[in-house]
Order: sequence, then structure tokens, then C-alpha cells
Amino acid sequence: MLHDRWHTAIVDAAGIARLLAHIDGRTATAVTGWLAAQPDSWKAQVTHVAIDLSASYAKAVREALPDAVVVADKFHLVALGNQMLTEVRQHATRTARGRRGRKKDPEWAARRRLLLAHERLTPDAFAKLWNALADAGDPGAEVLHAYAVKERLRSLLALAPGADRELIAHRLYQFYAQAVASGLPEAHRLAETIEAWWPAVLAAITTGYTNARSEGYNRLAKHVGRDAFGFRNPVNHRRRIRWACTRQHRRESAKKTDLPGQLR
Repeated sequence: MLHDRWHTAIVDAAGIARLLAHIDGRTATAVTGWLAAQPDSWKAQVTHVAIDLSASYAKAVREALPDAVVVADKFHLVALGNQMLTEVRQHATRTARGRRGRKKDPEWAARRRLLLAHERLTPDAFAKLWNALADAGDPGAEVLHAYAVKERLRSLLALAPGADRELIAHRLYQFYAQAVASGLPEAHRLAETIEAWWPAVLAAITTGYTNARSEGYNRLAKHVGRDAFGFRNPVNHRRRIRWACTRQHRRESAKKTDLPGQLR
């Protein structure tokens, strides 16, 4: 019998992060079942749910927590922009050169700097990057178009919570316009994804909520599995993961003694 090694983690991000549950599988049915079993008073307190761009999780939240706002995690949105840029770079190289990228290709040599945020590049480094790609012909031009689309998306997501709605609409328009002007199918698909998830994307911009803590627990869960070289018993696997992920909460909630001279 096969088991999903990586379970669905539900985390309470209020105050000290707590791992509320580990659910077998990643389906909407599994998550909905756990949420439906919780008290109505607890579910009424859930106002926002931050997730990655998972249709299954979004469906579970809509069904079990109809009054909660779904928030798309910004990290995963930026990752989609970087993935789009990488796909354009690889496709442009194969089309123009009939092969994979090599060290001598400007678009391959700049592959890491292209994924950096624009503000992390010095003016000289950015000028060198831009000029090298501009001189590379069609492959470089396509990559620069994709880079501009990615940065437009980052500019939109970088708006702080409470940003003016007019400014949000303006940057969203700039992103869509840049994606259309690029003429790249990959950029068009990215724009369609943002449009489909726009209510959740807008919630991410206006609230600043993320699922960073659940991603941290996911990292701990993977380390537990790797340290054990895999688990044959899913019950033991789940127990070890919960022990590792609740260490901080147990430390903070541990009862301290009041014995004379006892340091606290």
C-alpha cells in the first residue's frame, strides 16, 4: 500500500506558529473532511487562509470555510514569474540555436542574474546584462521581454498592505500590457493565471499574509523523512514530523517552576 510521504499541513499563524494537523494526502476531500470535523466556533474565527496556487486547497477552503478569504502566497507568484522567464529562455535558445544553452550563449550565461530582483543588481551589472542580451539578437530580445514581464509582476506584488487601489490597478494594467506586448505564449499563460487567481492575489497585496510558516514546517517534515532514510510506517512518520514541528510551541508553552532560586 502506498502512502503520500508529504502530508498536508494546517498551521495557525496567529501568535506563535502552531502545527494544527497533518492530513494524509493533498486532495480537496481530505482537507475538507478535516475542516468539517472542527467546531463551528473555531471555524468562525478563521478569516483568511494563505495557500500556494493549489486548486484543491482553494476548493477545500471555499467549501468548508465559505466566509474566509483565500490569500495567494507572494513567494509562489514570484516563482511563477521566474519559471515563465526560464521557459522563455530555454525555448528561445532551442529555436534560434537548435540546441540547449551553452556557456558562450549570453542568455545562458545570464540565467542566474535574470532571476534576481532588479533592485539587487548594481547599475553596472544591469547595464552589462541588458546590453549583452540586446546584442544577442532574437533570443536575447525574447528573454528581455520575459524579464520585463517578470519585473512588472514583482512591482505589483511589492505594494505594501494598504496601498491605494488606484495604484494597484495601474500596476496590474502595466503587467497585463507588458505581457500582451511581449507576444510570448509563456507570458500570456502567466497573465491568465494571475487573472484567474486575482481575488486571492489582491488579498495577498492588501493584507500581506503569506504561508511562509507552513512552508517552514514543510521543510522540517522533509528533513525528518530524509534523516530517517524514509519511513515504512506512515503513523511513525507522522508522529516524528509532529514532534519536530511543534518543538518551538512546546518550548514556549512549557510550564515553568516557581521553586526558590530557580532561574526562569
